[in-house]
Amino acid sequence: MKNIILFVLCIFLFFSNCTEKKIQDKKPKLVVSIVIDQMRYDYLTRYAERYGKGGFNRILKNGFSLENAHYNYIPTYTAVGHASIFTGTTPNNHGIISNNWYDKFLKESIYCVDDSNYATVGNSGNVGKKSPQRLYTTTISDELHLAQNMKGKTIGLSIKDRSAILPVGHTANGAYWYDAANNNQWVTSSYYMKKLPKWVADFNANNNADNYLNETWNTLYDINTYEKSRSDNNIFEKNLNGKATPTFPKKLKELRAKNGNFNLIKTVPAGNTYTVDFAKAAIIGEQLGKTAYTDFLTVSFSSTDYIGHRYGVAAVETEDTYLRLDKDLEDFFTFLDTEVGKNNYTLFLTADHAAVHVPAYLQSLKISAHYMDAKKFKNFILEITQKYFNSKELVENISNYQIFLNKDKIASLGLDKNEVAQKLADEVINFDKIYKAVTARTLQTTNFTDGIMNSLQNGYNQKFSGDVLMIPYPATLIRERKGTSHGSGYSYDTHIPIIFYGNGIKKGKSSKKYSIIDIAPTISNLLKIESPNGTSGKVIEEALK
Repeated sequence: MKNIILFVLCIFLFFSNCTEKKIQDKKPKLVVSIVIDQMRYDYLTRYAERYGKGGFNRILKNGFSLENAHYNYIPTYTAVGHASIFTGTTPNNHGIISNNWYDKFLKESIYCVDDSNYATVGNSGNVGKKSPQRLYTTTISDELHLAQNMKGKTIGLSIKDRSAILPVGHTANGAYWYDAANNNQWVTSSYYMKKLPKWVADFNANNNADNYLNETWNTLYDINTYEKSRSDNNIFEKNLNGKATPTFPKKLKELRAKNGNFNLIKTVPAGNTYTVDFAKAAIIGEQLGKTAYTDFLTVSFSSTDYIGHRYGVAAVETEDTYLRLDKDLEDFFTFLDTEVGKNNYTLFLTADHAAVHVPAYLQSLKISAHYMDAKKFKNFILEITQKYFNSKELVENISNYQIFLNKDKIASLGLDKNEVAQKLADEVINFDKIYKAVTARTLQTTNFTDGIMNSLQNGYNQKFSGDVLMIPYPATLIRERKGTSHGSGYSYDTHIPIIFYGNGIKKGKSSKKYSIIDIAPTISNLLKIESPNGTSGKVIEEALK
């Protein structure tokens, strides 16, 4: 009798293992990426007790979380973050070196996804004159398309154009972003198509943006329970136009006329809910996850960034935004379960950068923090060139903590460009807010293997970057004293969440240090496809079954 029981048990285990292996070997029908703009890692822990079971906590409990994941380059801006996540490499390879940067060939400032070769699809405005042409490497979704002989669909969406376009690369079936102001439309570029799909046109005709902006933004719970945040009325936050104080409640119906009408939805939590509405419409409209091929959907939540910039890291508004986003995620995950199937999708969630506490707030706590005067800084640099080279015409542009030299002028004066750059690097650290400075020549000839200089080197692109690159002191911003920003290589800007969940993903967590560029090769490995062609990251083996 015991032998019979043992035999039956062995048969059961054999078929169970076969079934489990079959499930693991089955590729997901849909890959969903979620990028939360300006989300610090500690928002997962800071508000953990207030999140529900079905949002962040669902994927933390049943997925694989990287607790020590960082960006490994400077600058930590939105466009650069989205490009790096999906290409698996840094700006020195993929070419997106900022949101805006000085083009030393065109002699003008450019925007990362502007492209006058294309037109807006959806209306007659200019917001759709965009493309991914400045992204010089492939993305995960490009490689997925190539692997499937251009079968399957890849769709990108976000309120921000750059956050919709860059993740889905060059071969996307569509990328959509929100044209606010008085248009209240999701649009795209003629790079992708000639006419909006019916599902987008229908969404534009019937969307809920107007309803969301006729509501009042009040705290989800009793405001007295927001103990993780500063007091609601303080001097460190920027007001909405039409409000005397940055406090709750915020009567959106009354405020929208003075805050760009539909533009206001970007700066309130309803912007995230609205993005989920559109993501659901995309899944249904494109029938994602319904064929034998793997589809790819990228969703980027932008309102978190607008809110973070205005109110800062420790604001009641920020806490309330993430509590509401948690509910939006729960709703979205439930939708994916129903529409695509629980075992049919793989999801990862991360952020494009984090943010620093409002420097004025840090100063009030006697923590070292600074504000930098851009005009004063420019004059300081020109005084250096005047003192050592008897000219104030040697600098062409100063932006993104980079100096671009006027090489024609330098040559006409018989000067050596490397000597000019080195003198600037040597002298500019005497400016009271600059901590480190290095020439492009040094970055080309020296290998920095770790630390913040390694991050600077990873962000340096020999073709596009400036001739002198600088790093300010920690917690230094060039902006007004209210609200906050990001862009540095310090941990407050680089430490972000990375959570994998769903088909092919183990349950667990890791405190090992990983880089943002490790996501793309990991997802590529799971899908059994080539990594993007510029990938410099590694596969996170411990996250995969």
